[in-house]
Amino acid sequence: MKLPAKIVLWLLPVFLTACTHKQQTQVQPLAPPVEDNPPPPPSTAPVNLPPPVATIPTEPTKTAPTLPPKPPAKHKKKPGNTPATATPANGSAPTQEAANPAPNPGVPAVGQLSSGDPADFRKETEDSIASIEHGLNGITRTLSDSEQKTADHIREFLKQAKAALASGDMDGAHTLAAKAKILLDELTQ
Repeated sequence: MKLPAKIVLWLLPVFLTACTHKQQTQVQPLAPPVEDNPPPPPSTAPVNLPPPVATIPTEPTKTAPTLPPKPPAKHKKKPGNTPATATPANGSAPTQEAANPAPNPGVPAVGQLSSGDPADFRKETEDSIASIEHGLNGITRTLSDSEQKTADHIREFLKQAKAALASGDMDGAHTLAAKAKILLDELTQ
């Protein structure tokens, strides 16, 4: 193709989009301005309301009928359990205890969180931490970015578990070790 034809082809879009005459822009009418009237001030005149009446009901209000209490579960008696009624040492009349007495007022209603001897629980937690470290160090394949983050979380949980053991918080250490174990299981799948 010759040079003048190329120039024409290049300039053709410019000429087609350019306007040589003036366009008059039409001004669109605007909506009338909104007059913003402030709301009237609140009335300061006192309002005649009846005096407040407070009454206390003498009878409790009727509620939905309650279910009858469950009979206590029957369990075999262990030697050493005290009977439900006992004669106090001072010689007064025996009192009946609740059907399901709390085992120990110092123990929460859900029971003890740790089971077994504290030394055994500590040893179990230490063994769990050691096995998790061994499993984490035994991974020889290269880890993706998300797997590397998981491994870092495991190391952090193990670090916190060791610190909890050192401070005597065996329940916290055991919980942290369990979290690390779950993450290690996900990582090794």
